[in-house]
Amino acid sequence: MSHRARYVSLLLLAWLVAGAPLSLAAQEKVLDAIKLPAADEQAIRRATQNGVKHLLSLQQKDGSIHDRGHDTSMTSLAIMAMASIGILPADPTQESLAMRRAIDFVVNPSAASRPVRQDPQGYFGRADGSRMYGHGITTLMLTEINGMGADEQQDIYIRQALDPALRVILAAQGVRKASNNQGGWRYTPDSTDSDLSVSVWQLMALRSAKNDGLPIPSEAIDQAVRYLEMSFTSPLNADGQPRESPAGFSYTPGQNRPTFAMTAAGLLAMQVRGRYDSPLALSAADWLLLNPPKLDERFFYYGTYYYAQAMHQRGGRHGENAAATVSQLLLGEQNADGSWSSTRGEERNYGSAYATALAVLSLSVTYHYLPIYQR
Repeated sequence: MSHRARYVSLLLLAWLVAGAPLSLAAQEKVLDAIKLPAADEQAIRRATQNGVKHLLSLQQKDGSIHDRGHDTSMTSLAIMAMASIGILPADPTQESLAMRRAIDFVVNPSAASRPVRQDPQGYFGRADGSRMYGHGITTLMLTEINGMGADEQQDIYIRQALDPALRVILAAQGVRKASNNQGGWRYTPDSTDSDLSVSVWQLMALRSAKNDGLPIPSEAIDQAVRYLEMSFTSPLNADGQPRESPAGFSYTPGQNRPTFAMTAAGLLAMQVRGRYDSPLALSAADWLLLNPPKLDERFFYYGTYYYAQAMHQRGGRHGENAAATVSQLLLGEQNADGSWSSTRGEERNYGSAYATALAVLSLSVTYHYLPIYQR
């Protein structure tokens, strides 16, 4: 172990031992001491391009991209992964043609002889069994490519699918719930409870739609942020500062132990709302700096997707260390065929479309192609 690593470890031990909290100055020394080497940009570009090639190898005759079911939501993740490295459906390339077919699978009712992916109420989560998770993912994808279809007709199909999809999200938020669930979402449009994991996808879709100039009530986004704040794991002092710091976010309100995936998701959600310098956001960013992802992390790919985006938005030492961490972990895990495999823990049966799309999205944050990545 290097002298610097040993120093950081000792400071962290002092931080974690009960009754021996570090001063703010000592905390800053810990955070300043954590510095990882810069990511290899050429290696990242090769990895993301090969990852997209693998996704396209999974494309079915009907245009969908998936290998373990949930065809609509997995196709939507793949579309976002392609867009994140600069592929657009109107470009004259094979990748762009594949992207156009994937978008048609989601939104074009006459693209293939298959069930309509979106039900009459506008809900995407029923046909492929992905529930509100998939609905949020697909709606976010549509907001991100809104106005960037292959042609005018595809743009019309995108908007025709997007408007009712957003109404489903707003209506689901409005279901009467207990006060500690109000403002959030859960598994189905009529759920009477909420959790942070489902809620963040819906919040990102609403924020992206508002960025598009669509008529999203600001109160809906504010309510979602209030729910998010209830999932922060530390009580706040009278001045709004966390009583315990660094702290993060949990799956549901009332828990006092942050998790990696939920802290990353919560931080990104705060940033998407523009609260970059909120005491909660600053505390969560510091928590993530001290608790970076590991390959055996619960929901590794899912959490790393949020972590890469959120820490990039934070910038500075947080962004630099996150970029290095993400590249070191993901480049080492990529398979020879360009894929990533979800073989551990809760993600072990999710398939390579899921893991590869999220890995590409995690590695490509610095390219700034997707609007949601932009501060």
